[in-house]
Amino acid sequence: MTITTFSSRELNQDVTRAKKATRDGPVFITDRGKPAHVLLSIEEYWLLTRQRRNIADALAMPEVADIEFDPPRVDITIRPAEF
Repeated sequence: MTITTFSSRELNQDVTRAKKATRDGPVFITDRGKPAHVLLSIEEYWLLTRQRRNIADALAMPEVADIEFDPPRVDITIRPAEF
């Protein structure tokens, strides 16, 4: 993976080149010499966001749909409070 850096001015002058650079990795866009933004390909974005699912989404995934999950039942008895 290659990280490419463009200044804001370079990005404005050649957006196509910046978009093509995302094929090799993220493109950092700087403002006044400091990183301010990151340009990613949509595939890289999906990979990053896919890892942050909630448990319901993860369990609904087709890869885990055929896994049997039968948690043991918990027996909770209620006792009166002792004061």
